[in-house]
Amino acid sequence: METGKLFSKKDLRKLIIPLIFEQTLAITVGMADTMMIASAGEAAVSGVSLVDMFNNLIISVLSALATGGAVVTSQFIGAGKRQEACRSARQLIYTVGLITVAVSAFVILLNHQIISLFFGRIEQDVFKNAVIYLIISAFSFPFLAVYNSCAALFRSMGNSRITLKVSMLMNIINVAGNAIGVFALHQGVAGVAVPSLISRVVAAVVLFSLLKNPNNMVYLTRERFRFEWDVIKKILYIGIPSGIENGIFQLGRVIVVSIIAGFGTMQIAANGVANSLDSMGCIVGQAMSLAMISVVGRCVGAGDLQQVKYYTKKLLFITYLYTAIVNSLILLGLPQILQLYGLERETTELTYILVMIHNGMAIFLWPLSFVLPNMLRACNDVRYTMAVSVFSMFVFRIGFSYIIGVNMGYGAVGVWMAMLLDWTFRVILFVIRYLMGKWKKMAVSPHGAG
Repeated sequence: METGKLFSKKDLRKLIIPLIFEQTLAITVGMADTMMIASAGEAAVSGVSLVDMFNNLIISVLSALATGGAVVTSQFIGAGKRQEACRSARQLIYTVGLITVAVSAFVILLNHQIISLFFGRIEQDVFKNAVIYLIISAFSFPFLAVYNSCAALFRSMGNSRITLKVSMLMNIINVAGNAIGVFALHQGVAGVAVPSLISRVVAAVVLFSLLKNPNNMVYLTRERFRFEWDVIKKILYIGIPSGIENGIFQLGRVIVVSIIAGFGTMQIAANGVANSLDSMGCIVGQAMSLAMISVVGRCVGAGDLQQVKYYTKKLLFITYLYTAIVNSLILLGLPQILQLYGLERETTELTYILVMIHNGMAIFLWPLSFVLPNMLRACNDVRYTMAVSVFSMFVFRIGFSYIIGVNMGYGAVGVWMAMLLDWTFRVILFVIRYLMGKWKKMAVSPHGAG
């Protein structure tokens, strides 16, 4: 290990490389899902892509609670407080699990109203597909929440290899099930949704069981569960602002998609396919966002702010380097990639433009927009990131989508131009916050675990 450093180069590789593979696997499977469901027609693609935006809203809020638990656990580990770390792990999993059961019941009972509220008047066949996909997806939310929480805890320990293995199992079940459901059983949207449910149940059970092993740095103890509000308060201090921020961000994306829905099925389909390809360009960034939480959280727990700065710069450099490489390769091979989707010529042309906008600018803006703020969150500076993200979403992402996309008549292209304004604003505000150093006081505040 480098002298005085909490993480050696080997430690970082063991954490980051499995995370990149895990993110790659998740995105690739998402693309495979989209390609398979495309065989059932554009109405099916549109229904799935619309509901996925809503699903992401719910999942991102619950993932933020998992992030809160990961920050607290990482800080306890950095401070050398193993028992407190184990307590926080139990409180995280059971609290998130109970919250998600309530959310799932709400979504299942009000599925028609939710789709109508978020997406307005959409074509009848798209609506029918969306209802089927939403109901089946909602049953999987509690299992996905437990899986995300357990995975976040393993990453806090620096053990992302186990989450990669379980993710591989989950995605093998998902892809194989999709192939059977769509091509063999011809179940359309249900043929994609049911395997996702099964895969999430299996993944949650496996990771939860593995987390009971007392040989882990953090493990689930066997004593009877009871709510420990002091621990829950620390988790929610990080999780609630992050949940609001993530929720507003995804809600904004849903509103934006509802704007695109008004442009017709062709633009909805192009937007859905473009989103799956855009995610490929952010694979490294998504992995580094998770790594930033674990690494910086542990530095904060150890009370070493110099290492916070050191690893922040190091992880951002890695993110920029590989984001540029991956996006350049995607843009170079884009015409060939789009042929795999078998879309109409007009839909393919619009998808090409959208991907060029997103992936081209992601090289310059994405890491500072979405990886740097995770450093601030790991330092307990969560309210600032929430305020910036909420303001930027409403003013730039939503407001300018109406101005450029609707009023100026640019359609989906205008909506994605508004997205670039959102990214630029975030970069400016987050970089200023980092340079001013206010996060240093937040890192040693009494709300932290250290």
